[in-house]
Amino acid sequence: MFEYKLAVRGYELDSYGHVNNAVYLNYLEQARWEIFRQLDLIDYIRKNGLLLVVTEMQIRYSREIRIFDELMIRTEMVKEAPYLVFYHKMFLQGSRVKVCSANVKTLLTDKDNIKYDIPEKFLTKPKKG
Repeated sequence: MFEYKLAVRGYELDSYGHVNNAVYLNYLEQARWEIFRQLDLIDYIRKNGLLLVVTEMQIRYSREIRIFDELMIRTEMVKEAPYLVFYHKMFLQGSRVKVCSANVKTLLTDKDNIKYDIPEKFLTKPKKG
């Protein structure tokens, strides 16, 4: 399980004073990038000319979020061949109040859209220390 913390910024609000629904997608994408950083996969992806392409996303909004709300995104990453699926749950930090949940299905490809199997390297747990 991976965790990513963030705080809502003012420019992410819509005219109703809460976070625009599309911004949630940005939060979830950043959480995925943080996973790759923790697993030291960003250089691996670049060196091998790979792209992680989102093919499907399912999101359920549970609660609006507002400026300065502090959030925690918990993510489980699972290989469901040929996909790498991210199961995200977003909470208000320090609580059990769920803001949203999302399932993001991805494929590993190259620039010519040739699909690759998900290497085991993607499924290792980060080293703590």
